[in-house]
Amino acid sequence: MDTTKNYPLLEINLNKIADNTKYLVDLCNKNNISIAGVIKGVNADEEVVNVLADGGCKYLASSRIEQLTDLKEKNIEKETMLIRMPMKHEIKEVVKYIDISLNSEINTINLLEKECKKQKKEHKIILMVDLGDLREGFFNKEELIDITLYIENNLEYVKLYGIGTNLSCYGSIKPSHENLSYLCEIAQDIEDKIGRKLDIISGGSTTSLPLLFDNKMPSKINNLRIGEALIIGRDLIDYWGYDLDKMHKDTMILKAEVIEIKEKPTYPIGEMFLDAFGNKPVYEDKGIRKRAILAVGKQDFVNDRDLVPLDENVEIVGSSSDHLIVDIQDSDTNFQVGDIMSFGMFYSNALYLTSSKYVNKHYIQLEELEKEYA
Repeated sequence: MDTTKNYPLLEINLNKIADNTKYLVDLCNKNNISIAGVIKGVNADEEVVNVLADGGCKYLASSRIEQLTDLKEKNIEKETMLIRMPMKHEIKEVVKYIDISLNSEINTINLLEKECKKQKKEHKIILMVDLGDLREGFFNKEELIDITLYIENNLEYVKLYGIGTNLSCYGSIKPSHENLSYLCEIAQDIEDKIGRKLDIISGGSTTSLPLLFDNKMPSKINNLRIGEALIIGRDLIDYWGYDLDKMHKDTMILKAEVIEIKEKPTYPIGEMFLDAFGNKPVYEDKGIRKRAILAVGKQDFVNDRDLVPLDENVEIVGSSSDHLIVDIQDSDTNFQVGDIMSFGMFYSNALYLTSSKYVNKHYIQLEELEKEYA
């Protein structure tokens, strides 16, 4: 056991995140697509943000205005993009600190114009289009075009920068050549009406990248808002089945300490009711099995089913607020209390682990790797 580190520990490999960033930036550049690096998934961790900025992301994006204002105060020289529509109480800060915001409500846009006039400062907006995922955006094309004409002809400080869409976040609708081509058709109609080119046509997030891999991305799409593929890199490989040898899916590793090892039944004993979160789990009776409890829980990672044990013969059984229970019966490792167990993860885990003050962070830098393999 390494007594120099406090557990649970999130190990963040900046080199692998840099590799993912370089690969995707190069791929997008070849297709005339800029990347807005979405930093909310790592709680705007400064070390990771610097990797994305240095790696060629044109914009830095988040749904949390506090994360973006912090970037400005740290003098990170990238345009910022607020990817959740502004709340009324945020308007002043949006104009002061944010370069671009996504919008779909005319009242909010008018408030932005009013505040821009006070601050004597321009602000760029991207109007969102709902292509069927049923989250944010204009659903009616004519309403959208009317708003673009209103902004173009009546507003002095708020500038129509472009249009965009969101897919697969709420309604799980898959980005396709067809639905993104429709977004491009709408963009063309807007350009014909306002008499100029839109600067940005944002075609979604990580889930739109398969269209690039398959050469099916409509040519008019010139921006993607990417978070998961840069900082985790697992979805495209594990969910979409792409063999991406230039991308890493082990950029972040959770390490937790074993605090109990016991042989126990696999089916709870007594009258079943609800767990601590109001759920009624389903259990399979596998008899007596050897299990370990680790000192980390839902308060840190929220969802245990997306954790991936690095020991393939370890199986996650479940978790409570502060405990992770794993089956170690089939493992070749003779685990002892005090040992450290490691887990890969998906985006949802990283979102919470990077936000938890109870999880320590350790960054792997290039010089550490050189020492390790010297």
